[in-house]
Amino acid sequence: MSVPWDCTEYNISITNNNSDFLGINSCSYGFVAEKGYIEPSEYLLKNFTDATVPVVVEWSIPGIACDEVQDSATFACKGNATCTDSISGYRCRCQPGYDGNPYLSGENGCQRIDYCKTENPCRETFECRNFPNGYSCTEPRNKNTARGITIAWWAYKLYRKRRRAELKEKYFKQNGGLILQEQLISHEGNDQKGKLFDYKELKVATNNFHADRILGKGGQGTVYKGTLLDGKIIAIKKAIAIDKANIEHFINEVFILSQINHRNVVKLLGYCLECETPLLVYEFIPNGTLYQYIHEQECPISWEARIRIANEIAGALFYLHSFASIPIYHRDIKSSNILLDEKYQAKIADFGTSRSVGLDQTHVTTVVQGTFGYLDPEYFQSSQFTDKSDVYSFGVVLVELLTGQKPLSLVRGNEGRSLATYFVISMDGNHLFDILDALVLEQGKKEEIVAVANLAKRCLNLKGRKRPTMKEVVLELEGISKSVHGASRIEETQQDTEWNVMEAGTSGAMINTLFASGGHETECTTISISDDHPLLPTQTW
Repeated sequence: MSVPWDCTEYNISITNNNSDFLGINSCSYGFVAEKGYIEPSEYLLKNFTDATVPVVVEWSIPGIACDEVQDSATFACKGNATCTDSISGYRCRCQPGYDGNPYLSGENGCQRIDYCKTENPCRETFECRNFPNGYSCTEPRNKNTARGITIAWWAYKLYRKRRRAELKEKYFKQNGGLILQEQLISHEGNDQKGKLFDYKELKVATNNFHADRILGKGGQGTVYKGTLLDGKIIAIKKAIAIDKANIEHFINEVFILSQINHRNVVKLLGYCLECETPLLVYEFIPNGTLYQYIHEQECPISWEARIRIANEIAGALFYLHSFASIPIYHRDIKSSNILLDEKYQAKIADFGTSRSVGLDQTHVTTVVQGTFGYLDPEYFQSSQFTDKSDVYSFGVVLVELLTGQKPLSLVRGNEGRSLATYFVISMDGNHLFDILDALVLEQGKKEEIVAVANLAKRCLNLKGRKRPTMKEVVLELEGISKSVHGASRIEETQQDTEWNVMEAGTSGAMINTLFASGGHETECTTISISDDHPLLPTQTW
């Protein structure tokens, strides 16, 4: 049975109203217990001796409610205690986070519980802080600050890394990287694809493209000298600005150069597409352009060296037209696009306007591009560029080597402004020896000079079909070179399409014969790039 709520006293009395009651009956006891603690049973009650049970005793200050007594002097709840109404009156409890006797004041009353002291819940490096109903463990402020800075720094690094990756991908696509990859992968037999350089690597190589690393400037860009971490010296071609139209020239130059493996063609080492302006990385050619050596009077080139250089250029063009994996028309042959390496061997450069053609094609039709003074008149009129157009430009270079004069000059008057026209008119008028370079007259044999001049005139024929092929040019120059220095190149042209590098002994002999006077050699090693009156502002990259 339940004890009534207002009960203040409870007594248990057990009496016997059975005459047969035995004194030894073990069920003669009773007790008060918390409701629900026990379910009485005969077995349990018989064996329930010397046991204890819980009892809930709820007591309160009787006869009055909290709101009636709170402001009176008899209010029993002390500091940090709250008043709670009960059925019979009111009672006091310590507030959350406090413990003690709510009816007493001072140390024995309700005191704040020090969870940090009693439970010691935090790790040694953390600070424990009490708050009502609990505690918190926090790191010291300086450690929080350091950790915050570290997290922020790593977050920034990750952001920058992701941003750089996004920019690289953007520039790679913008600069035609996907198109170039397709071309390089799809072209059969192409194993000279070049390296994809990292922009950061090239910045380091050029000291952040510093002005003192500039080798030369052209109409469309700047060439820098760079040194890789392994000590290798390179030349890096960087455009001033590039748009969608010029991207085609850039991709074309990379693709063309990737097909070429020839000692007299500047080697493409790789490229960088993951920057705002794409870059081409070439082997470094230290001794400048042929244009400089022809037209610098302080550095006259010997006759023997002129014939050798002409032979090397012709051999390279013969290779491009006939032995490359696909036929290639250079389309901008000129003395400023012919470089001289450390052994003074000629190397053809700048393939930005070049075109590869199918084996069954005889020409390519394009918007006219090239350089005045070297431009094939037939191509200028028809817009159809053939291998004979390269032959015409080579003929102009031959005339430069013979005369030492520039391809365009107002000094010769209107009729002779074009060197090609001036040369042909002079030959037709039997005045060849009046326009030749003094050193050529001094060192060359008459029959050699006439042979080269006749070859140049045939190359400059206004009708392309009447010009010789580059194979025929090589054969004729080979015959002339035999009488000059006895070097044989035609066997290499016919048998060795890979053009292995010339042995050092032969190259050393060539250096000795390059200049008419060895005293000028140190003055002729400064590199410069001339535009030679480019025909169109976007003609080359």
